[in-house]
Amino acid sequence: MDTDAVVVGAGFAGIRMLIELQKLGLTAVALEAGSDLGGTWYWNRYPGARTDSESWSYCFPFPEIEQAWNWVERYPGQEEVQRYIGFVADRFDVRRNVRFGQRVTSAHYDDASARWAITTEDGSSFTCTYFFTALGHLSVPQEPTFPGRGSFRGEVYQTSQWPKEKVDFTGKRVAVIGTGASGIQAIPHIAQAAEHLTVFQRTPNYVMPAQNHDLDDDFRRTIKDSYPEVWSMARNHVFGFPMGPAGRTYDDVADDAERDRIFEEGWQAGGFHFVFETFDDLILDQRSNDAAAEFIRKKIRDTVHDPATAELLSPRGYPYVSKRPPSGTNYYETFNRDNVSLVDISQNAIETLTETGLRTGGQDYEFDVIVFATGFDAVTGAISKIDIRGEHGVELKEQWSGGPETFLGIGSAGFPNMFMICGPQSAYANIPVIIEKVVEWLSRAIEHMREHGYQSMQPTPQAVEGWTKLVADIFGMTLLPAGESAHSWYLGANTPGKPRRVLFYFGGAAGYFQELDKVADADFEGFDFSQAPAVAAR
Repeated sequence: MDTDAVVVGAGFAGIRMLIELQKLGLTAVALEAGSDLGGTWYWNRYPGARTDSESWSYCFPFPEIEQAWNWVERYPGQEEVQRYIGFVADRFDVRRNVRFGQRVTSAHYDDASARWAITTEDGSSFTCTYFFTALGHLSVPQEPTFPGRGSFRGEVYQTSQWPKEKVDFTGKRVAVIGTGASGIQAIPHIAQAAEHLTVFQRTPNYVMPAQNHDLDDDFRRTIKDSYPEVWSMARNHVFGFPMGPAGRTYDDVADDAERDRIFEEGWQAGGFHFVFETFDDLILDQRSNDAAAEFIRKKIRDTVHDPATAELLSPRGYPYVSKRPPSGTNYYETFNRDNVSLVDISQNAIETLTETGLRTGGQDYEFDVIVFATGFDAVTGAISKIDIRGEHGVELKEQWSGGPETFLGIGSAGFPNMFMICGPQSAYANIPVIIEKVVEWLSRAIEHMREHGYQSMQPTPQAVEGWTKLVADIFGMTLLPAGESAHSWYLGANTPGKPRRVLFYFGGAAGYFQELDKVADADFEGFDFSQAPAVAAR
C-alpha cells in the first residue's frame, strides 16, 4: 500500500497524528499491533489500572470533544480512557485509517526514491513519504528473566499484557512480583479476592494516595466552562498539569511543623499535587526532598500496623521523585489485611520458579497464581524492536548503541522524514499535553516543507549532539541522577544491558515548548532539508 504517511501506533499519539494528517489533506494509515485503539490503554487492563493525571487534563484540547465527553472519575480507569480514545477517533472519522493486528517489524529508507518502506509481521508492506512513530514510553513489557519460569504449573499473568477475559483470584494463593506503578495499582484489588496474597518487593516506592473520586455534574460543568484556563495552566506548568507553582521553597518556611502542615495539604490533595504544590525546590534542594521523604515514611508508619512491614515499605537511599512517584488507592492499608504478606527480595533475589511456586532466600513458597508486575523497557524499548534503517542503510539500533541521540526527541540524524512523537529525549510531563504540542509542531514542519518544495528534513548531527548534551546537563542539575541506584527508568537503568543515558528532557513542559517554538520560528534551524525533484520517484 502506498500512502503519504504511515503512523506506527494507535494510542493517544497515533490518533492525534492521524487527525492532523487528515487536516493537512494527506493520506495516512496507522499500523497497530493490538485489536483495538488505545495503545498502552489497550494492553494494560490489569485490575486497578488507571491514570495518575486528572482526567480533564489527560485528554485532547478539542472544544467539540471537551463539551461532548463526560469524565466519570477524577483519575479514569483503563476502560474509560480507552473508550475516550475511541470516541475521539470516531468523531474525527480516523478509525477507518487504522490497520489492526499489524505489528511493524521493519522500516527502511530508500535513498533513490526518498521514501520509507514499512513491513509488518504478517508480511504486509507499506510505502510512504512521512514515517511517524507513536509508540509510547511504556509499551514494551520488561520480560521476567527468573530461572525456571517455564516450570511453574499454575496460572501466570503479566500486568502489561493482561488478558481481555476477567481473571478470577477468588480463593487462590497469589504472588505479585514487583511494586512499581502497575503493582501498586493491582495489589489492593487482587488482595480483596485472593485467599492469600504475597507481595515480593525489591525496592519500596514513595506512594501518593490518589484521592480518587467520582465527578458530579456541577464539577464537570465547571471544568467545561474553564477549559481555556485549564490548558493555559497545563502548558505553562513544569510537568504539564493544570496547577500553579507552590510559590515557596524550603527556606521560605521557618519550621518543620509548618512544612509538615504543607505536606499534609499536598497529601490530602493527592497524586502529583504533593509534588508540585508543596515546595518548588523538591527535586533541587536535598533538604526539601529529605523533608518530603521523611513525611511520607511517617505516613507509612502511621498507616501500616506492623512496624517491621512498615519499615520494609519505607523507601530509603534514593531521593523522592528520582523514581516516578506512583499514585495508589489503599496501597499501604492493604498490608494490614490478614491475607497479605510482604517479602523483601532486595538482599535475597528470587532464585528460581518451581513447579508449585518460587524459591527465595532458601525458602519455598507455593502459589496458584503468579503475577509479574515487572515494568517496561521504557522509552526506547518499542523503537528498538523495529529494524529501522536510514540513509545508506544505517541501522538506528547501531547509531543508538550508546543510548538514544535525537534532536528535540523528534528526529535523529540520517533518518529523513522519520518523526518520533514524544520519542526519547522529549519532555517528561503529562503526555497528552506534550503530544498536542509536538503534533502541532510536526504539522508546521510539513507545511514548511511544502511551501519550500522540500522532499525531506532531518536533524543535523550538531543539533543532535547539542540536544543530547542539554538533556544530560539539565538532568544533572537536579537530584534525579541518584535514582540510578534505584533502578530508575529515567536512565534505562531498570533494563539489564541497556546503555545508561538520560531518556527525557527535564526542563519542564513550558521549557520544552519554548525550545520547539525557537526552532520552528527560525525556519527549523537545526534541520537539513533536501529539495524535491521536479518529478518525485514513487
